[in-house]
Amino acid sequence: MTNLFDLTGHVALVTGGNSGIGLGMAHGLAQCGADVWGTNAERNESAAHELAKHGTGVRAIRCDVGDEDAVTASFAATLEHFGRVDSCFANAGVGGSGRRFVETSLPDFRAVTRVNLEGAFLTLRAAAAHMVERGGGGVLVGTSSVSTVHGAPRGQAYAASKAGLTAMIKGCAVELARYGINAHSIIAGWTETPLASPKLHDETFERLVMKRMPQRRWGEPGDFARLAVYLAGGIGGFHTGDEIVVDGAYSIF
Repeated sequence: MTNLFDLTGHVALVTGGNSGIGLGMAHGLAQCGADVWGTNAERNESAAHELAKHGTGVRAIRCDVGDEDAVTASFAATLEHFGRVDSCFANAGVGGSGRRFVETSLPDFRAVTRVNLEGAFLTLRAAAAHMVERGGGGVLVGTSSVSTVHGAPRGQAYAASKAGLTAMIKGCAVELARYGINAHSIIAGWTETPLASPKLHDETFERLVMKRMPQRRWGEPGDFARLAVYLAGGIGGFHTGDEIVVDGAYSIF
């Protein structure tokens, strides 16, 4: 039987793929034979070196996903190097200011949505346009958050950006299905990442929240590796438009 998880020759684009959840997904994809690249961080070179150990082609491109021209140029550079993109993981994101809602300025709010929502839109739009033109289907994935399903005090901009991303993915799943393009959002829970770890290890936060974690641990980037492989390999499959929760059962406890 053919290896269902063999992604040899598959080209996966992972934004924010140089650390945290993105790097965890990129490791899984690379281990199964995919070509991956990460964007928008100073850790690109280190991540590319790590991923290259899997023996696959890796290209790290620094890109501000909230800049339309930068996304256009970066996607063109990816196509020039690899020739195609089969799956696109819009994972790049930033946190909020942590200010009280009534003290949050419009620039504070837009600084988050510019990357988390507009950046995902620009990235997924570029990938979708390529997949439609090329034919043969493809996969679009957006990294969302459990903040979309529970109240997030002092995190309204972040939650709004992730909720918008989830809704956008649903629309893509329906509109692009005729082209063989599947689309999903990953609803990520509390995970050890450079963005979240300082909060996770705050003594008060950890004491209050950990007791609500059925697995009694925070998520790890590696927890997203197999899921990324499964989703990337789903081109043309019947599974699309899903919100896949990866939170150790936190949101249902």
